[in-house]
Amino acid sequence: MTHSPNALCFGDGLPATGVPCLVQVMPSGLSVTRNGRADALSPELIPFGSLSVSAGGLDHDQLVVSWGSLESARTLYLKSPDLIIAFRRAAPPELTAHLDRTAEQVRRARHAHRGLWIAGAAAIIGLAVMFWFGTDLMVEWAVKRIPVEWEQQLGAVAYRQMLSGQSIVKEGPAVEAVQEITRRLTAQAPDTYRFEVSVVRNDVVNAFALPGGYVIVFTGLIQKAESGEEVAGVLSHEISHVLERHGMERIIKQSGLAAVVTVVLGDQQGLIGLAQQLGMKLATLKFSREQETEADLSGLRLLRKARIAPGGMIRFFDRLSEQDMHQIELFSTHPMSASRAKRLETETASLAEGPPEPFTFDWNLVRQSLDHDKGQGSKAS
Repeated sequence: MTHSPNALCFGDGLPATGVPCLVQVMPSGLSVTRNGRADALSPELIPFGSLSVSAGGLDHDQLVVSWGSLESARTLYLKSPDLIIAFRRAAPPELTAHLDRTAEQVRRARHAHRGLWIAGAAAIIGLAVMFWFGTDLMVEWAVKRIPVEWEQQLGAVAYRQMLSGQSIVKEGPAVEAVQEITRRLTAQAPDTYRFEVSVVRNDVVNAFALPGGYVIVFTGLIQKAESGEEVAGVLSHEISHVLERHGMERIIKQSGLAAVVTVVLGDQQGLIGLAQQLGMKLATLKFSREQETEADLSGLRLLRKARIAPGGMIRFFDRLSEQDMHQIELFSTHPMSASRAKRLETETASLAEGPPEPFTFDWNLVRQSLDHDKGQGSKAS
């Protein structure tokens, strides 16, 4: 017969953590020896008629036996299957019915606990598989459920954040030229968005689009371009990113599960908060190769609809690709390659021919105005 502790005893005068006990089932009741050793203290014999039973423990998987008055109550927690079986066999009829109900509670608790672990493990594995193999599908699903109004508010927040402290060119030939190009392009686009374009004084050769129809053009891009058609090619590419909602896809993919949850819960402010956390990263997060190709081809078609010569787009990218790509900021978000340029040329050749309409501005004067106006841009607060 074992003399090792097989239960925990709680009650008045005992430590809050309980005392190990050796419990033995006798014909008339339970023999309980505290500290778990038969020779430690004289065993206490508790008649079956003094006992009550219930299910207990953290997972309700233990048999709880209680006896005594309110002032001197004692409780035993029995978890050993052998001890519980012996208790059930020796228990008198008056305890059997209640004991059976208690045992059933214990079994249900164990099964439920096991089921929860299995369900939880399956859910985690399922999510992992879903995000590993179906990230793009999940992103696409989430973006389709984001109202355009949310996207516009999100873009406006990021737009103000990025213009803060920048030197904005608010008037002059460069602004007028960019506005004319933008009007020509957006007039041929769906009216889902109201586009707003700002010219920022910065020597970096770059332009980027934010969700909701907000576009920022650096003066370095205008000065590098040799014609308005070249800038139009870049802007048609950026506008296409907006129309295809590539910016929202970037935010959802970068934010991961948190963004998907906010969309599912309809939490507009939560989504805006996630975008604010990304901050300036929104301007430099790379689009995927598929997104860039889609924006290229959509941009070319938009140029053709607007009666703007599409060759300017290819010439500009070709010229930049011949230079040190590590020094051209445009390539941090607009990677260029020989195969990509060839694809643009092939697509241009397949488009329906139509006479382009020239712009009303003189491009040489546009570039010269930026040289004359250096340092005169206004700071955004």
